[in-house]
Amino acid sequence: MEEDAILQKSLKWLRDLSKGNISHELEALTLEGLQIVHAKKGSIHCNFVVPTRASDPDGNWHVGAMATLIDDVAATAIYSVVDHVKLSLDFSISFYSTAKIQEEVEIEAKVIGEKGRLTQVVVEVTRKGNRELIALGKQWMASDKKGMKPSQ
Repeated sequence: MEEDAILQKSLKWLRDLSKGNISHELEALTLEGLQIVHAKKGSIHCNFVVPTRASDPDGNWHVGAMATLIDDVAATAIYSVVDHVKLSLDFSISFYSTAKIQEEVEIEAKVIGEKGRLTQVVVEVTRKGNRELIALGKQWMASDKKGMKPSQ
């Protein structure tokens, strides 16, 4: 399959997740309003305004909602390389700051390594404007079946 077609398929998958077309309600809530700014094979850059429904009691972006978004954007970057969704094996997030509701942030995911059926991705979440680091996600993903498709 042509490289651009795989990229477009991976971006459609992320858009469908954010609209709730192929996901659980939790994913649709946490990805609501995600805007893809730039994407290429192995890399995706998004803007996001933290929605009110993704807040903790203090009016900050709930860390669970942030983790879901990081996981899904990471999976999309990997999908654009290997043409299928993989399973998370090792997922860690370091939180450096908070983001408030209605604050605009940037999310950038980059595939940084592949070894057999394993793929590693790093996701940075930064404050729009000053690029202050909010969170850094690192993830290893693997497929249990060669060619696993998103619906599987």
